[in-house]
Amino acid sequence: MRYLLTFLSVAFVYSSIQAQPKSYAHAGALVQPRIFGEGIVSTGDYESHPAFSPGGDTLYFVKSGPDISKWTICVSYYKNGAWTVPSIAPFSGQYMDADPFFTKDGKTLYFISNRPLKAGDPAKADMDIWKMLRTKIGWSEPVRMEAPINSDKSEYYPTLTDKGTLYFGSRRDGGSGGSDIYRSVLVDGKYQQPENLGEAINTSGSEYEPFIFADEKILIFLAARPDHLDNADLYVSYNENGKWTPAERLPEPFNSGVTEFSPKVSRDGKYFFFASSRNRNPATTAKPETAAEMDKRLHSAGNGLSDIYQVDLSALNLRKP
Repeated sequence: MRYLLTFLSVAFVYSSIQAQPKSYAHAGALVQPRIFGEGIVSTGDYESHPAFSPGGDTLYFVKSGPDISKWTICVSYYKNGAWTVPSIAPFSGQYMDADPFFTKDGKTLYFISNRPLKAGDPAKADMDIWKMLRTKIGWSEPVRMEAPINSDKSEYYPTLTDKGTLYFGSRRDGGSGGSDIYRSVLVDGKYQQPENLGEAINTSGSEYEPFIFADEKILIFLAARPDHLDNADLYVSYNENGKWTPAERLPEPFNSGVTEFSPKVSRDGKYFFFASSRNRNPATTAKPETAAEMDKRLHSAGNGLSDIYQVDLSALNLRKP
């Protein structure tokens, strides 16, 4: 069986895509993070981990339970000037699936899953990196990446450079903490032994969810550091002369007093997307709420679960290494 998609979601030609209008384009400057797709994509459920197709007309993202359980990849399409009501992606819904990522040509979709290696077996105890290839009729069956990428521990959040170098998080043995960030180079079509990014990036805490820029000059990632274990924050490091600079925590409003995670940059390099569990509702109101008002607050975006946010990449004031 193959997973059928619409023509718009599979017919990508990267060079022509750059000139097309983006479905996530925003009129004017967007210097403060704004909830993306409010009411359709970000709804008051636990939404995170956006992955746009290179053309911007297909969005895969993750919905989870309030306790961050049962990760499911959902899909929405940009049609007639609006995002469609999301549905469960055809390849998801049974196992724990998360962290979707498109290659620059749109021909490969990566994600993580605890699905078994053999149909009918129980779900695995750890998460592995899987991928699907685009065909003339849709996506191929998911294929688990072989060693040395996957190990007997969990792997997370695959992202790739334009040259195919793979960055990911892993709890494999030999790391600095609970989870470290690794890099694997593609040589003659095969991924080499993953390289731990070292002490500039990894600590005795946990580092994972790395987004690597296409030219491999900037890395933005999620970390729960020993001095900040109550919440996880987004950090940035720069590749200078082949070495990563000591990671720096992104300032407010890109981090807050709660967890920020799943960093992504749009293919055109204009926007930064991330997820946050920040609550935009005040602790008190000018007058007593009605039951209807309370219900709306509890079940709308910005309620303190997780929403997807968008902001101009330039607002981060990243330096050029």
